[in-house]
Amino acid sequence: MEENQSSNSTEKPQDIGKKHAAMIERLSNLHQSRLQQQAISRKSDSLPAFESTESFTDRFHESKTSIESEINRCRSLVTDSANLKSHLDKLSVSISQLEKLVAENSYFLPSYEVRASLQTISDLRETLERVNAELLPKKKFSFKTKKKEQGNVVRTETENYGFDSVLAEKCSIQVRDSPGFRNKEGVVLVKSFGSSKEGDFTLSDLDSCEVRITGCFRALYIHRVRNCRVYVGPVLGSILIEQVEDCLFMMASHQMRIHHAKKTDFYLRVRSRPIIEDCNNVRFAPYLLSYQGIDKDLEDSSLDQETGNWANVDDFKWLRAVQSPNWSILPEEERVSAVKISDLETPSEDI
Repeated sequence: MEENQSSNSTEKPQDIGKKHAAMIERLSNLHQSRLQQQAISRKSDSLPAFESTESFTDRFHESKTSIESEINRCRSLVTDSANLKSHLDKLSVSISQLEKLVAENSYFLPSYEVRASLQTISDLRETLERVNAELLPKKKFSFKTKKKEQGNVVRTETENYGFDSVLAEKCSIQVRDSPGFRNKEGVVLVKSFGSSKEGDFTLSDLDSCEVRITGCFRALYIHRVRNCRVYVGPVLGSILIEQVEDCLFMMASHQMRIHHAKKTDFYLRVRSRPIIEDCNNVRFAPYLLSYQGIDKDLEDSSLDQETGNWANVDDFKWLRAVQSPNWSILPEEERVSAVKISDLETPSEDI
């Protein structure tokens, strides 16, 4: 030990200088490494919404807060019905844009973040509809008895669509007064949207019809449709489907929500994962629709790329790790061929 101490005490100054320089170099390298990590972190924080979860949540929260504030401001416009309606319409557009933001970012967001965001959007829409109904009262849909004489048989509208009274009460909804096709049976219905990217469209109470919709538009609402074939061009925002049976839907959108559907096939192109609730025996396949100009419509709607999400269905009423028994992939041998609208027969009705 004395020998080691003697050796250390007699260490040459140039050796000490080299060790000191080496230590300074290591500290400098460590400092540079930390600076690089901080720069990477700052760069990550500044990434656009589609690359940063934090940026998405900040933008989503800011939009949500703004919409809530504007909904609360509606009551101050109650004496000016024209401005109030315009304000409510703008809020509906804002909610649809927020919905589109979720859809465009859902491919990288954690599933819990997508679900929480969709629930927030649903709550905002319900709040807006309550305010709308309160400040600008509209006639709400109710399942009124409609007598249909067929010999000695009398059936209510609810029975005609195959839903029991409990489900009918549970699913009672306010049918939007947007343009659309309503209360039709056994006809071909055609609608062509221009390049202006128009607003909402509704399909309601259709039986044994064929529907063809081309061009871009903002949102599609489908209520109580049975035994129909529905072909739809790109939808800029979302599609909401409620109470459908024995149908074929071929449609493209940023977001898809399906409630109370049974024995129905969906041919989809969708940016986010389709969501089903209270459905059974529904099947999914890729989008096969074509018409003159559809490529441009898909590109303008940011739906020109196939995401494969038609096969990534979320069943919100099935929380187990195993596959939900309520939906399946439509076997290739059972799929319809590619559908070209111009090849179909002349329509019975159009708007």
